[in-house]
Amino acid sequence: MQPLPWNDLQDFLAVARAGQIARAAALVGVDATTIGRRLRRLEARLGRTLFEQTREGQVLTEAGEALLGQVEQMQNAAERIVETRGGPESLSGVLRVSVSEGFGTWLVAEHLHDFAAQHPALTIDLAASSGFLSPSRREADVAVLLARPRHGPVVAGKLSDYALHLYAARTTLERVGPVTRESLGRRHAMVGYIPDLLYSPELRFADDTGALPPPTLRSSSIAAQARLIATGAGVGVLPHFIGSHMADLVRVLPEVTIRRTFWLVTHRDTRQLRRVRAFSSWLTALVAKHREQLAPPR
Repeated sequence: MQPLPWNDLQDFLAVARAGQIARAAALVGVDATTIGRRLRRLEARLGRTLFEQTREGQVLTEAGEALLGQVEQMQNAAERIVETRGGPESLSGVLRVSVSEGFGTWLVAEHLHDFAAQHPALTIDLAASSGFLSPSRREADVAVLLARPRHGPVVAGKLSDYALHLYAARTTLERVGPVTRESLGRRHAMVGYIPDLLYSPELRFADDTGALPPPTLRSSSIAAQARLIATGAGVGVLPHFIGSHMADLVRVLPEVTIRRTFWLVTHRDTRQLRRVRAFSSWLTALVAKHREQLAPPR
């Protein structure tokens, strides 16, 4: 048998981790038609069916599970070769980091140029969105999650606690008057998440706010919520590192404080890669430096 094309094996790995051809295509930057063709070619070469098609996407067969372990070992070896190519101080390749939209936009993105400048040969993907890529499925090299993973081949450690408060625009207070519990949902509209589009249960705040009225202006995006509040649309919960740094916002109902935790998560097979260790150390130091932005003293 002729050697198997490395591209075919990498596409197989991407689909196995993503669970869907379309999602894998977006991750690796190859169109779904090409990935589908490569998978069929790989299955024909091996004489085995590697995936079962389901309503949710592609599920590995027993043969696919066996191949996955072998291909992951090859991928790990390839990544280590790339890392040693540039010498002990050089980092290269691609580092994919998955973070929540707020943390990624307001803290990581503001300082990421410092890390990038230290490692100019390294390509950094910052996936900062409403949702997370999975370190367990190797969709990301490093992830900052809102809950500690309970299972999977990952290593997780506490990165930092962070606080959330209620905020309103100065113009809202001038126009409508001060915020009280009685005014919420009446004179002051509530801004918040869309309940059925929450990507993490840690974003449910009802139990932490003392039965505040539900939001009537809702968005899956914390950035959109911040803009709604800042433009006078209503009152809402924002992380301290967002609300306290927007000059046109004022913290209201100071007795309401919500506390959550960020967790730093890596895959146990790749956590020792130099680029993963370097970024994890950099991020840990960045968070320590800006601790009071995340969790101000009680």
